Amino acid sequence: MTIGAMILAAGRGNRMRPLSDTLPKPLHEAGGKPLVVWQIEALARAGFRDIVINAAHLADVLVARLGDGGAFGVRLAWSLEPEPLEAAGGIATALPLLPKGPALIVSGDLWTRYDYAALVPRAEAMARDAASPRVHLVMVPNPPYHPEGDFVLPAGAGRLALGGSPRLTFGNIGLYDTALFAELPRRAKLKLSPLFADWIGRGLASGERYDGPWSNVGTPEDLAQLDATLRQSPSLSSVNAP
Repeated sequence: MTIGAMILAAGRGNRMRPLSDTLPKPLHEAGGKPLVVWQIEALARAGFRDIVINAAHLADVLVARLGDGGAFGVRLAWSLEPEPLEAAGGIATALPLLPKGPALIVSGDLWTRYDYAALVPRAEAMARDAASPRVHLVMVPNPPYHPEGDFVLPAGAGRLALGGSPRLTFGNIGLYDTALFAELPRRAKLKLSPLFADWIGRGLASGERYDGPWSNVGTPEDLAQLDATLRQSPSLSSVNAP
């Protein structure tokens, strides 16, 4: 079976201004490499060779820098948006470029050592068993900018819950049955959060906690901190790092 893969890279990056005024946020570098390239390489190591990327803000710059993906050993397909359509809108619009069934979807401004290959067995179960979760989210400890978290992962349960505590933060790494997006309008702005609430409320979403290296780069300060961390700890940049 073919598991889809997509990198979300269409956002304006308002909190990254003024850096994002002239360069798309995913192309800003940390540890000597653009954020989106970290993601492409991580997906490639996990066996994902066909990757969809959506682009809107300064899309021509992003496409010119990454091209068809040959330089990274992958094949890139581009979903170009006239304006950023939010995460759910971007996924729904890119649906024709993704194979039917499970797809791993990650943010282009994310850096992590999470091994995407760990999600392959879950994707296979999602495709094989209709009773398995239709969504699986990687959750991380709440960062300082989001202390209240997003959802609850009950001990031993596996399925996510909307209420209760302690809460964790969605790490912008998710496995989805693309059928969930099939009825959504294309080229319309749609957020993921209302869909998460629906899916979790219906018992369709599972989750796992990841405590390893992870950074969601939202501001110039975040970028500078990640860059310093990677340059001071070369082992984090190694493909052999855990």
